[in-house]
Amino acid sequence: MRGGLWQLGQSITRRLAQGDKKAVARRYFASDAELKKTVVYDFHVANGGKMVPFAGWSMPIQYKDSIMDSTLNCRENGSLFDVSHMCGLSLKGKDSVPFLEKLVIADVAGLAPGTGSLTVFTNEKGGAIDDSVITKVKDDHIYLVVNAGCRDKDLAHIEEHMKAFKAKGGDVSWHIHDERSLLALQGPLAAPVLQHLTKADLSKMYFGGFQVLDINGVQCFLTRTGYTGEDGFEISIPSESAVDLAKAILEKSEGKIRLTGLGARDSLRLEAGLCLYGNDLEQHITPIEAGLTWAIGKRRRAEGGFLGADVILKQLEEGPKIRRVGFFSSGPPPRSHSEIQDEGGNNIGEVTSGGFSPCLKKNIAIGYVKSGLHKAGTKVKIIIRGKFNEGVVTKMPFVPTKYYKPS
Repeated sequence: MRGGLWQLGQSITRRLAQGDKKAVARRYFASDAELKKTVVYDFHVANGGKMVPFAGWSMPIQYKDSIMDSTLNCRENGSLFDVSHMCGLSLKGKDSVPFLEKLVIADVAGLAPGTGSLTVFTNEKGGAIDDSVITKVKDDHIYLVVNAGCRDKDLAHIEEHMKAFKAKGGDVSWHIHDERSLLALQGPLAAPVLQHLTKADLSKMYFGGFQVLDINGVQCFLTRTGYTGEDGFEISIPSESAVDLAKAILEKSEGKIRLTGLGARDSLRLEAGLCLYGNDLEQHITPIEAGLTWAIGKRRRAEGGFLGADVILKQLEEGPKIRRVGFFSSGPPPRSHSEIQDEGGNNIGEVTSGGFSPCLKKNIAIGYVKSGLHKAGTKVKIIIRGKFNEGVVTKMPFVPTKYYKPS
């Protein structure tokens, strides 16, 4: 999926509009036998979902509305995403926190029970194996979600280190939540609509918070988080109840919250300046270079103790050689791998994600440039299909975030 879900969605929309359904099937759709399906698959198809291969799953890229309209509706009302292709797992045992701290940059010990944070799994060179939202449920129970495309390597990595940790007497075990599905409810109507389906007072649950509670009569794991820059929730629910919950949310919203696909999800996260693993974050990119220094806890900066800590702490002290930045640009929307040059014609980096912002009505992009050329206002040239386009480095997020935090 490198190159952008946004561009993929636009290409599918154009071909479908031209009536070229056979070409779409040949180009984008693998045979059903090759792809896994979430329990919400039939519900997607019944509601007009255009299904495409993504990380080994058949997932909706969009529905009957355009990606532009879906993006705007999420910001104005709300969106419901099926993200059940992602992998939820629990670590349990009295040593689950020290175990996880060997693998991630977060100060897991410093999290209060019922709170969480974005973190990064690092390798020995300080590069990112994956990014993940982790939650300390209790001192002996960590819940985390990893990316679908990284599932196999992440689980192998965790298992390898867990075996070594347990061999030395460590008390930790894990459970992969394949019996559960994951729905993401995002946008200004997310909280008021979900409040209709639970007795818990959601106004007391802030961004990053976690609770186990009944929603629509079923016990769920609820995290106040998301991937859009809007307020919202990720709801882990037993798979047999996922479609009923999706129907209930859409019904309670009176049509204002819409089913939304991966195309709009990509444009929403891009507007929010969030990394997409495989594009903006990879094995050779460190959290410092990616602008995720804030995710490294103060204690972890002092103590280290995670894979690649020597590289990362040195970058903290001396500064990285490259930095992730945002851009506005003219011409066609930048694509992944578009070359970035300074005004003198020297190569200074490349675009990792780009597209047209439905909210700002202009091109936006994320990429990496040499340190010293990363400051907002720096003028650049972005090369797209051999042509030079004017660009300027800008601060992120492009669209202000609206996370629900204590006032």
